[in-house]
Amino acid sequence: MTIQIACLSCGTPARSGGSTFCARCGLRFGAAPPSHLELPVCPICYRSADDDGRFPSAAGPGLRLDIPRHVEEHDRHPVGDDDYLESLREGSRIRIGRWTAPFDLVRRYLVTGALDGGRRRQFEHDLIVTAMTQLARFGPDATILGDQPEWRAARDAVSEVLERFQRPLARRRSA
Repeated sequence: MTIQIACLSCGTPARSGGSTFCARCGLRFGAAPPSHLELPVCPICYRSADDDGRFPSAAGPGLRLDIPRHVEEHDRHPVGDDDYLESLREGSRIRIGRWTAPFDLVRRYLVTGALDGGRRRQFEHDLIVTAMTQLARFGPDATILGDQPEWRAARDAVSEVLERFQRPLARRRSA
């Protein structure tokens, strides 16, 4: 049996079809989240829900989804080639060429394209993150004054991963 309702504030699914209030936060199911609370964030695409606690559907224009259905929709509409990215994973880190960086951080950068970590700014910054910052700022073919061969090699390696990660996404958009 699939529960058809979820809290729009925290994303918790109802325990039963007859539930009217969220057991986690106490909000009535279907009610918009209070403005003083943080909205749910998708763990796949890192988007925050809109003010109503829902996400726009990738499959149906105008359709609005709660977080469990939005996450489920990523099975049909992935944000990138996660299987490829997992093949580069070494525990909690990712290896790109001869460099490593935190896997979750690199995946977030690849998916969002944003190098700003938001509120959580305690990130490990190493050569891969520096390469990603330089790519975002100057592009893959830039000549950077004072460039180091190591930085250039890291940018080339990250560019290759970025291109490969987003390839299926680009094919879907052009279809």
